[in-house]
Amino acid sequence: MRKRSNSILKPLIFLALSLVLILVVGIYYFGGDKGEKAPDKTVPIQSPPASSKPSNSNEDKLSSLKTLVHNTFSLSKEGKVGNSPFISGKTQKIEVTNQWGKPNQSTKTSSGIYDEYATHHVVFGYSGEVVNDIRSYDRDIQSIPLNEIKKAGGEPDQVRYYQDRLNNQIILLYHVNSTTDLKWILPKPTEKEPNPKVDHISVYTQVQNQADQQKSIEEIVSEMSLDEKIGQMMIAGFSGTKMDPQTISLITKYKVGGMIFYQDNLVNPEQTVQLLNEIKTENVHNRLPLFLSVDQEGGRVIRLPGGLINLPANKEIGATNNSQFSYKVGTILGKELNGFGFNLDFAPVLDVNSNPNNPIIGDRSFGNNPDVVSKLGIQTMKGIQSQNIIATIKHFPGHGDTSVDSHLELPIVYKNLTELKKLELIPFEHAIDNGADVVMVAHILLPKLDAHYPASMSKVIITDILRKQLNFNGVVITDDMTMKAIADHFNMGAAAVDSINAGSDIILVAHDYNKIVETITSIKNAVHNGVISEQRINDSVRRIIMLKRKYGINNTNKGNVDIGELNISIKNLLDEYKIERK
Repeated sequence: MRKRSNSILKPLIFLALSLVLILVVGIYYFGGDKGEKAPDKTVPIQSPPASSKPSNSNEDKLSSLKTLVHNTFSLSKEGKVGNSPFISGKTQKIEVTNQWGKPNQSTKTSSGIYDEYATHHVVFGYSGEVVNDIRSYDRDIQSIPLNEIKKAGGEPDQVRYYQDRLNNQIILLYHVNSTTDLKWILPKPTEKEPNPKVDHISVYTQVQNQADQQKSIEEIVSEMSLDEKIGQMMIAGFSGTKMDPQTISLITKYKVGGMIFYQDNLVNPEQTVQLLNEIKTENVHNRLPLFLSVDQEGGRVIRLPGGLINLPANKEIGATNNSQFSYKVGTILGKELNGFGFNLDFAPVLDVNSNPNNPIIGDRSFGNNPDVVSKLGIQTMKGIQSQNIIATIKHFPGHGDTSVDSHLELPIVYKNLTELKKLELIPFEHAIDNGADVVMVAHILLPKLDAHYPASMSKVIITDILRKQLNFNGVVITDDMTMKAIADHFNMGAAAVDSINAGSDIILVAHDYNKIVETITSIKNAVHNGVISEQRINDSVRRIIMLKRKYGINNTNKGNVDIGELNISIKNLLDEYKIERK
């Protein structure tokens, strides 16, 4: 009986299981949701329609990639990434959480809060309560190689680099509209992998409440206190290799617009990066980011630590008279500064070395021919700028025919304007026509132009010649006011007041905390007493804000700098042009 019973039950059990399986499959394919339902407004990543016949040909793959890249560029112009309904610069944080819920992870950085939505492969960055950075790690996006990006978008507007303990990346930045950038972030190309694939993209938009970035410059200036405005007009030096109470005071109390660093401040790459990161973090609550400046010319004027192979002096570059070499040198100078976290280089030198007895310029000049100095100086400047580093042309109106060092004494040049236009002014005029952003004015007395004030304090030279005749609309900065050319002949505070009235935008006081404070106090008193008009202050602050915006200066911390990689670049360049390493 037991055997007969089993023979009846087995078919019945099999039939029941089959019916259950059919029911489940039917519900899955015809009645249920497959996976997580996306919001109705989600923008899909548009790929070409699938062919009725499966194909794995390279031609089909290439066509699919081209369409994907094209659509990514198109969406970014609207502030969007694929498979996300949200708009960079417009979407509120509450809209994200309402549609997608709470993030898997939230991270606070010096540049804002970032929320990760792992199931959507998206990270949102916020400025206040507004989405300003949408990063997509979509798997289709990660299939795009470097060469396809450049085929669709052309050469990027900027190329940046990022490196930390885990990443060594190249960032291709495209300005897709007036407020939004599309960034393609990839592993840095190598000899082994020259065409890497995308890690992620970022659609980044400047928004109103991100440190006033999207307010008009007039709005920002109108909201700033006089102390903030005067602070922006100062680049200050400091002593030591660490943050100390005086350095903190310069940032938090006096709100200086920038800092200058010398070899005494910089011990090794790790300490330098850490110091700059700490300074940027201290500045994070101020309205505007800091200029972080250094004299990195190559040759004998260098500041960066860590055993970098030294680039040749300008005199040696001038001897080659090769524009491409000069541009590549500028590019490496920019990469060096970018790697450490600086954003402003007091280079290149555009002085024509017309006086062989000159004790200060010498091999810092490209030579005694103003046309060669113009050609090579402009290329070095453009190379520096290509790495998103601000270049400074110096020392206006020309330090090459002096016979004393302005660090030690006030040089005098007995030339009139006609003579200057035939020699010294040529490189500056050409560089200004080719996009110079900053001009440093020298402490040189030219009595045939101004019998009382050196160039750095002379309205004739700064306003009448530099601004009006050479049409320079950028930022004017003085050479260091603690040099003896000024300190031995003028009261420093009064000299700064005269310099601002002459047309300077930034006063550089590179040493001595007390002198910096004295200078700031003198400028403030001069405004209160009507010696400097606040309108004059406002004009300079506008130019400073415009420059900081142009280069996207921010308080974001840097990772470690790769000295070895920089040295390989320098070695390869010097070998290419058969320049002996020193």
